[in-house]
Amino acid sequence: MGLVAARAAGRMQARQNYRTMSRMQRRRSYIQSKTGMREDFSSREEPAEAAAPAPAAAPEPEYVGELERLAQLRDQGIISDEEFEAKKKQILGI
Repeated sequence: MGLVAARAAGRMQARQNYRTMSRMQRRRSYIQSKTGMREDFSSREEPAEAAAPAPAAAPEPEYVGELERLAQLRDQGIISDEEFEAKKKQILGI
């Protein structure tokens, strides 16, 4: 396959992906409007007390699970301490 043909195939695939995602978004919006999940916030004003929900427990950040998994791998001897520290610094952005 030549360069031009490869680029054309890539463009066609990107176009098809865009069309599929657009169709999915339109369908999602249609279903949400039919089931009443979408709300028009501009037409209805809520009191300030009702708008502020009670603070819930903060969800665990995504990187915590990753670090726990890496610690398990280190404890099992699959990765070394140096590899663990390097990956931890990469995940934490240090």
